[in-house]
Amino acid sequence: MTSELLKRPILLGGLGLTAGAWLLHGIDPGIAHFGSTAVWSAIAVGSGLWWFKQTNKSEIPIPVIQKIDRAAVEQAFQATRLQIDQLAQEFTDSKTDSKTDPLDSPVAEPEMIQALRQRLADLGGELDRKSVRLAILGSQAVGKTTIAQVLAESLPEGLTLVAEATLPADSSPWLDKLADADLVLFVVCGDLTDSEFQTIQTLLQQHYHLLVLFNKQDQYLPTDRPVILQQLRERLQDLVAAEDLVGISAQPAPLKVRQHQADGTVQERIEQPAAELVALQERLQQSVAEPLVLATVFRQTQALRATVHAELNQVRRCRALPIIEQYQWVAAAAAFANPVPSLDLLATATINAQMVVDLGALYQQQFSLEQAKTVTGNLGSQMVKLGLVEMASQAISPLLKSHALTYMAGGTIQGLSAAYLTRVAGLSLVEYFEEQSQSAESGAFQLDRLLQKVKAVFQDNQRSAFLQNLVKQGLARLVPQATSAPVS
Repeated sequence: MTSELLKRPILLGGLGLTAGAWLLHGIDPGIAHFGSTAVWSAIAVGSGLWWFKQTNKSEIPIPVIQKIDRAAVEQAFQATRLQIDQLAQEFTDSKTDSKTDPLDSPVAEPEMIQALRQRLADLGGELDRKSVRLAILGSQAVGKTTIAQVLAESLPEGLTLVAEATLPADSSPWLDKLADADLVLFVVCGDLTDSEFQTIQTLLQQHYHLLVLFNKQDQYLPTDRPVILQQLRERLQDLVAAEDLVGISAQPAPLKVRQHQADGTVQERIEQPAAELVALQERLQQSVAEPLVLATVFRQTQALRATVHAELNQVRRCRALPIIEQYQWVAAAAAFANPVPSLDLLATATINAQMVVDLGALYQQQFSLEQAKTVTGNLGSQMVKLGLVEMASQAISPLLKSHALTYMAGGTIQGLSAAYLTRVAGLSLVEYFEEQSQSAESGAFQLDRLLQKVKAVFQDNQRSAFLQNLVKQGLARLVPQATSAPVS
């Protein structure tokens, strides 16, 4: 481990700075006692200009729904193919990586890699599909089932109904039912509710093509029907084309018919009017000739890529955990051996900076020396402001009370606290990198997002069992003679 760490220039330089400050402390103790805030400020000042440039970039433009063509699908295929190759390579690397325990390796057997490649090949074959798959979606009691029954008898050639889903008040897997649909018939019975409007936006952002059906229009006065249609068009004018908003009556209300007989009597009967679907059938006939399959294949390729990405993150996490553990104990040893509290922070920050570089390289998020120091400086100062440093010491101190040989040694508490905080920082970076790598353009480093991860990871790692295990391992490394005493 020592030979590997000697290859880290950031770690060597920072620890050298710590040693130099320690020597100055021996000459004049007042020189080194410049406080934790000043330490973190000094770390961050040197690279503050980079941070300023990153956080003052032009505002992110409002996202525009991408028009899917053949070229976009081919690009998605290529990106997914490369990611599957990356997964296969990193899985191989994880087996040969000396820092990774084979027992902790994720389940990513060659059969799974082959299955992912086959799924991508199957999606390529879908590009030549001529049929169009329909799905019907809407809130409860808008007539979805009736529309499905009527269309089953009069569906134009080349169209197939594959799904019917109901929108609930809360989130549900209704979207999964639409995965294979090229065209979604979104059914409403009047003006849109907010939830219906948000659903339409979600579907369009995921590249579904929509026909919005104003059903049960027979329940409105003839003069009110065009008014409601116009309201719908105005509400959706930036989202849905006017020709994709159609008024229908899948099951008009029964009519009472009176017929006067020759003998002067009147006979009454109930007649069921025919469904008013002419406009819908004409629009469906036009849809057969539209390139709707491209959007479906693109969407499914993106879903496959997300699956591959999740597997890739799992492999990387298994490789990242030994790196974090390595640096947490280096930080613990540095803090345990250092008699100056403010220099503990400097040493820990230096170690964390090297950890940022190593984890960034693992997640293909490259950091320069300047950037790593900036991230570490800001992360450390925020940990101090959030009170995590003090909370860590308070959580660890009670676990050492049963160890008479170590409880009075402040270096032990400082060392274990440094290990704890280094682990929190490392796991937070892993969570952050996994989130950032979901998007193709991660952009500037987002400190606020990282701090949210820090808070969540700190809460997750306050469990008694975890802290007891950390203390037990720390005592074995820092104070071997104390390992015989149990941790309460």
